[in-house]
Amino acid sequence: MLPIYFCVKFKPRMKFQKFLSLMLIGSLALTTTVTSCKKDEEETPVVDNENYTLSGDITTNRTLKNTQAYTLKGYVYVKAGATLTIPAGTIIKSDKTEKGALIIEKGGKIMAEGTASSPIVFTSGMDAGTRKPGDWGGIIILGDAPTNRSTPPTIEGGVSRSYGGNNASDNSGVLKYVRIEYAGIAAAPGSEINGLTLGGVGNGTTIENIMVTYGNDDAYEFFGGTVNCKNLIAYATADDDFDFDFGYTGTITNGIALRDPAFVDAGDAGNGIEADNDGTGTTATPYTRPVLTNFTLVGPNNAAGTAANHNFANRWRRAVRFSLTKSILIGYQKGGFSMESNATAQAYKDGLSEFKNNLVHAVASTFKVGSDVTVMTAAEVETKALADGCVKLASADDAQLNNPFSLTAPDFSPKAGSPAATNGLGAIVGTDWTKGWTNWTPNTTKY
Repeated sequence: MLPIYFCVKFKPRMKFQKFLSLMLIGSLALTTTVTSCKKDEEETPVVDNENYTLSGDITTNRTLKNTQAYTLKGYVYVKAGATLTIPAGTIIKSDKTEKGALIIEKGGKIMAEGTASSPIVFTSGMDAGTRKPGDWGGIIILGDAPTNRSTPPTIEGGVSRSYGGNNASDNSGVLKYVRIEYAGIAAAPGSEINGLTLGGVGNGTTIENIMVTYGNDDAYEFFGGTVNCKNLIAYATADDDFDFDFGYTGTITNGIALRDPAFVDAGDAGNGIEADNDGTGTTATPYTRPVLTNFTLVGPNNAAGTAANHNFANRWRRAVRFSLTKSILIGYQKGGFSMESNATAQAYKDGLSEFKNNLVHAVASTFKVGSDVTVMTAAEVETKALADGCVKLASADDAQLNNPFSLTAPDFSPKAGSPAATNGLGAIVGTDWTKGWTNWTPNTTKY
């Protein structure tokens, strides 16, 4: 509103009362103008100066907002000494052309704490209905915890960053209630970025309630380290759901893998678990020995259209050691519990590895050993497993889970009276922790 000006020309005959009336009118107009201007200033919107793009190096602390989606462009590195904080409900979509990846370098931190009602989502930047496995890279966290390499190794995937050290309790931050969708790219054959890659990550780090969906390589790969995790889901992975190497010695409680029968790596075999001491089967220490409790691993179960490369529920090889207990393995095409290399089988035979109190089913070869194993036969492996509380199931249905093979609304909880419910086996014991934050149909979601 423009101000109103009053010009009063005094005349000898003007009465003083009329002059006062004119002044009062002018004063009211001026007051209205000032009040109106003040109101306009109060209603002026605050400009959001946040850059909703993640690219290049993050060298100082940065906290994101959850008010709109971020775009991840290319390889983004959180450098040593910097912390990237991501609040609950944040969505980060990778640019498809530049195939982004988020790398937390050794000494850097990520604080990504979602909630069951407001998870953090990393996904493809493609529109709903067009997202595909391999649209972007994934998340890599590198720490200072021990590996079995004599010198700090370099992480794969074309990242060229080293990891590992002597600090078992190293803290790389928090990932909690996080979904990672349509990730997994190969920089070169045998050098891939997985959905979530953990290199030398220490047990001061929190990894809980994570879902990796339609990953084009492994869902989770652990290269050494001591990090302890719980509530991990691998849904429709191309390669391995859980892969361990280079001396990983942490624990994982409550793990789920659900395979899509029609989707698997065309050039490699897809397993629920694959583990090596290292790539050549040396006796380097610490031995890779994941301690896994309450897993539910669900294979294709010979469904119509099952792709040929679906493989084993467990593939323990190359001098690895392991502990898998209180778990359910059903529906894998070519094997349930499988061991390769004499060093792997000997450690199991000697009690350095354990496979106890599990329900085991496979379409073929429930218990098996590789052609390179001479210290145990498959029959001897089966006898030992059954003596250690395992149960060989004639069919996947004998596990008596509610709806484990559904690709859109799975239910991994046991039916009343099932052997899983009676003995506290599998990933869902009591409250179903998968409810509320997971998404089994992400390609229909308009982020």
